[in-house]
Amino acid sequence: MLLSNLDLLATAPGGVARLRELILTLAVQGKLVPQDAADEPAGVLLQKIRAEKDRLIAEGKIKRDKPLAEIAEEEKPFELPDGWEWARLGQIAMQVTDGTHHTPKYLPNGVAFISVKDIDGNSVSFNDCKFISEEEHRQINARCNPEKGDLLLCRIGTLGRPTLVDTDRPFSLFVSVGLIKLPKSCNLSTYLHLVMRSPLLAAQYQEIKAGGSHTNKLNLGDIPQLRIPVPPLAEQSRIVTRVAELMRLCDALEAKGRLEAAQHAQLVNTLLGTLTASATPEELADNWQRVAQHFDLLLDRPEAIDALEQTLLQLAVRGLLVPQDPTDEPASALLQKIRAKKDRLIAAGKIKRDNPLPPITDEEKAFGLPNQWEWVRLIDLMPEFQNGASSRGDAGGTPITVLRLADIKSKRISLAETRQVPIAPSDIAKYQLAEGDILITRVNGSADIVGQFNLCDRPVEAIYCDHFIRMRIDQRWVEPSFCALLGECALVRNAIKNLFISTAGQKTVNQGHIGSLQLPLPPLAEQSRIVTRVTALRRLCADLRQRLAERQSVQARLAEALLASVA
Repeated sequence: MLLSNLDLLATAPGGVARLRELILTLAVQGKLVPQDAADEPAGVLLQKIRAEKDRLIAEGKIKRDKPLAEIAEEEKPFELPDGWEWARLGQIAMQVTDGTHHTPKYLPNGVAFISVKDIDGNSVSFNDCKFISEEEHRQINARCNPEKGDLLLCRIGTLGRPTLVDTDRPFSLFVSVGLIKLPKSCNLSTYLHLVMRSPLLAAQYQEIKAGGSHTNKLNLGDIPQLRIPVPPLAEQSRIVTRVAELMRLCDALEAKGRLEAAQHAQLVNTLLGTLTASATPEELADNWQRVAQHFDLLLDRPEAIDALEQTLLQLAVRGLLVPQDPTDEPASALLQKIRAKKDRLIAAGKIKRDNPLPPITDEEKAFGLPNQWEWVRLIDLMPEFQNGASSRGDAGGTPITVLRLADIKSKRISLAETRQVPIAPSDIAKYQLAEGDILITRVNGSADIVGQFNLCDRPVEAIYCDHFIRMRIDQRWVEPSFCALLGECALVRNAIKNLFISTAGQKTVNQGHIGSLQLPLPPLAEQSRIVTRVTALRRLCADLRQRLAERQSVQARLAEALLASVA
């Protein structure tokens, strides 16, 4: 049943990872391979291990171990098959120790010195390790000598990640790595490696971990207490073989998923690329009909819907999403009105004469525009820029809601969790927001956030902090929603990423950067039609995301039910 439903498990969110966990769970519960009554029982194996340990103690090769408490019935999470035994790790291991607690002197070469970064759960890597002298290696190895067939355990970092020592090359260990020395009279290594990475042991690591959220670790004294299900030695070999077969199948499923994801991304890019390559609305309509035939293939992943939405934005700002109307007042007339207003303000002494930026050359124009559209620099639209108020506030000021980066949700202002800051009364009017204003994210650690256009789409009783630049444009020539739409399109986002300044891990843009942006400007009436069309199409995209999420949820529940039925 499990194998016949692999496609469902593999395509469910996180399906292959959960399938791996299931395989390990079934293995340690004795449900993966049949038992054989002729196998020597695990109790005999544990007696042999005890005899080997006693011999090594008598020979002075290891220290006498501390007695371990019996495993109580309530500590056993499930019943074991006949011939199996519960044992603590300290009963199976010859020794449980860790690496040196002192940082040695590192050398350009010498004996490898291994820390948690050099063990990945599969093998010990010497590619980027440090080196110590032979003398220090001998001192460390007097109490901690890893050998082929032993297990290494991450004590700090990825807690409990086990790695089998698969090399004869000598090396020393740092304190962050635990060493589990295993018997030489029998091969427990591969089975124990399997158990140590199972959900059964992962749960126990969480039980015994110590420290805070940034310093979680496994105390050395707790590791021998871990509870291990021990099958007969012959069955261990059968389990290891079967798990290896099934894990290879999981590898193939993952590779298939990666291949399919790459092929799907290529398909999306190719088909949506035919839309953005359209030169005219008529050509777009033809291409759209062809692409629409493949929507069932295209839109079965969230990232594909994201790509479709960005494609719609690109079509919108190129004038291909709605028809042009020859009776619209052209963008050139808007620019003349803006220039006339600016000249009047200069003549009245209300603003200074500007230093005009150079005209946009044909080489700088990203694409051809429809009739009645114009390429402009944003500064040509006479925006009013204003950086925000200090987020620290003013002593003795009037408390008022101050918008922060946390108050921007989906590029819109949210008043759900705002806070108030005292601001000097004389400054409140300076930083007031009006409907139609756009808050541009001025500083952030992420290049995807800096320069983001956030629309104030309703009246708000709040001001904004200095993480933003407020941009206010006369709505007689630019629709605020269209301006916000421009700020989302790839044309503007890519330009902003080429303009921002990086300092101390933060990326910033200033008013000059924003003013220099090159934008396609349609007639005012067409701006409104574009916004209406994009809004409607985005609602469809949101519906698609919702349906996809519901479908994935059903698929995940089916996969969970399937996993539960075989566990």
